[in-house]
Amino acid sequence: MKHFFARSGGRNQIIPGFGLSMGMTLTMLSLLILIPLASVLAHSLQLTANDYAKLITNSGIRNAFITSISCSVLAALVNCVFGFILAWVLVRYDFFGKRLLNGVIELPFALPTAVAGITLSKLYSDTGFFGSFFASYGIQIAYTKIGLTIAMVFVGIPFVVRSIQPVLEKLDPTYEEAGSMLGASQFTIFRRIIFPELRSALLTGFGLAFAPMSVS
Repeated sequence: MKHFFARSGGRNQIIPGFGLSMGMTLTMLSLLILIPLASVLAHSLQLTANDYAKLITNSGIRNAFITSISCSVLAALVNCVFGFILAWVLVRYDFFGKRLLNGVIELPFALPTAVAGITLSKLYSDTGFFGSFFASYGIQIAYTKIGLTIAMVFVGIPFVVRSIQPVLEKLDPTYEEAGSMLGASQFTIFRRIIFPELRSALLTGFGLAFAPMSVS
């Protein structure tokens, strides 16, 4: 197995070129994340306590926080409901197009955020495919809290599905069979056997769906 190792600095390394790879990684991390964050921190430290208080209590910033957090909570709750249903269908049922549906769930991960935003704003605008229907009833969706929530649901639902799906796949069906043999109803089996096993995964999915949206 010696040919799988490369010698560097007197030590055997599994991955050749570790120093170069780590250097490029740290360089990109510094340019894209660390340096911008450090500049923001340095600028914020120049503010006095009075300036910071005025900035935080500004009506525009306060409304932005309220809108972002409230829409994120609502979107995460919607994602928990429909994400749970999607995960349940993908794990418990076999149907035509299952692989396609399983792949489509990953679409928000692969689609650039700008492309998703432009597409959704066009679809839900007053002249868009979906927005025109609601506009006929006087309901505006694009560039409102409703549209923002829809966009957050679109981006966040894969987090919930992928958090619940592996736990549901590994859930031992013998407990459900035992509950059924003892005369428990389907609702009781779900409430007492299935849901307790999925609670942690559901909370994880909620946190993953909420966190990126609330800070965006």
